[in-house]
Amino acid sequence: MTSRLNTVDVGGFRVGYRREAAGPAIVCIHGYVGDSRTWNPQLESLSDTFTVVAWDAPGFGQSSDPPADLGLGGYADALAGFMAALELERAHLMGLSFGGALAIELYRRHPGLVETMVLASAYAGWPGSLPPAEVDRRLRQALDLARLSGRQLVDALLPTMFTKAVPKAVAADFEAQLLEFHPAGLVATAQAVAKIDLRETLPRIRVPTLLIYGGADVRAGAAVARAMHDGIPGSELIFIPDVGHIVNLEASDSFNAQARSFLLRAGRDSGRPA
Repeated sequence: MTSRLNTVDVGGFRVGYRREAAGPAIVCIHGYVGDSRTWNPQLESLSDTFTVVAWDAPGFGQSSDPPADLGLGGYADALAGFMAALELERAHLMGLSFGGALAIELYRRHPGLVETMVLASAYAGWPGSLPPAEVDRRLRQALDLARLSGRQLVDALLPTMFTKAVPKAVAADFEAQLLEFHPAGLVATAQAVAKIDLRETLPRIRVPTLLIYGGADVRAGAAVARAMHDGIPGSELIFIPDVGHIVNLEASDSFNAQARSFLLRAGRDSGRPA
């Protein structure tokens, strides 16, 4: 299933999004490559119980391009404006990779908007999770790739996103998103995640948080996952074996089952609908 694409104006940006509605809201935040289509399996599977909303961040998909210096705070404020435009007063956040850092920054700046967080393959910002040399390498790579073609972006990044066992159709769908990348979005998000360290925010998180990582992830490995788990009080950590970085696509059934169980349990514990 591919959900219909909608657009809304948010603070001077045109923002594209996909929405499947059935209940309490989940807002899905893609990584620094990809777009709202990254969440197609969740839009299909979880929308029997939840209202699942996946945005195209500024500089991705059908959204307009941001300035290069938007920063993670600027992205978080844009996401808060997006939620307001859709009249989502409070939501579960589901963030992938860069989107996990953005979810944490949204919580830091606008805590009242966040019910729970499901953070997949997530970082506390690159400086908060990776050695300085690796942060520099990733930023240089992103700035270089922004000047090249979509095919060159695919060749450089796609092998790091999945294991070799990923179904061909799954890899092909994500490849199509990479081929349509916006250079401005790649630069803005890479600079945003490369220039923020969220480790001091992690102990202040007071909403239920589930961390899901692929056991074979070469981008956000076990050390990153365990540091996030140690930093966020009461967080739950799950590794899905033999799966790479884009865990919600490569192991969508397992990811959806874990996310659904967590969200329903969090709803019961809070006394509010999930």
